[in-house]
Amino acid sequence: MKRVKCPECGTPIAFDEKKYSFGKALIFTCPHCSKRFGIRLRKKAPADDNASNVSTKTPKDLPDFDKAAVNASVNSTDNVATPQNDTETAAIPFVGEILVIENVFHYKQILPLHMGDNTIGRYTKGVTLDCPIHTDDPSIDITHCCINVSRDKKGDLKYILRDGPSNTGTFVDNTILGDRERRIIGNGTLFTIGATSVLLKTEKEEEL
Repeated sequence: MKRVKCPECGTPIAFDEKKYSFGKALIFTCPHCSKRFGIRLRKKAPADDNASNVSTKTPKDLPDFDKAAVNASVNSTDNVATPQNDTETAAIPFVGEILVIENVFHYKQILPLHMGDNTIGRYTKGVTLDCPIHTDDPSIDITHCCINVSRDKKGDLKYILRDGPSNTGTFVDNTILGDRERRIIGNGTLFTIGATSVLLKTEKEEEL
């Protein structure tokens, strides 16, 4: 088992790293202060096999809610010198985020995206999602839709939205996506799942 400390209040959160593949981005919500932060698991290089601690680094390009996150120290109850159990947190580069707009079912939420498929849906205990929305909105499916993040031939980020398929559909510009439709979206695109509006943000807001 591994433990990651909440960067806000220091509460340790235990997780079984053996359940996740290396390179997987994990999103945690602190049970004490509700702080959301992300880490990525990766296997240590052979030269680091004798290291006694696992460290994290904070990149300058993380979104606001993640900047302190990767300062969290990860401690293991296993022998960290065992190669197959060695993991460390690596900085998750900013490739975009979704803003879940507050309504009667939930508060405003900001969820980070990563390269590849980002499954979006209603948070349910025991279900692993890339972007779990904490909401009481019954019209959002557990796995409602997905945003795929990739790079085009020029190296620019590309965002493609598709429906789950879901029971209530995914809407862009008040038009429902077809079952197999792939819609290219960009910064500022507003889409609707259930009774919830979600905004794609691909650019970091400048800090004052």
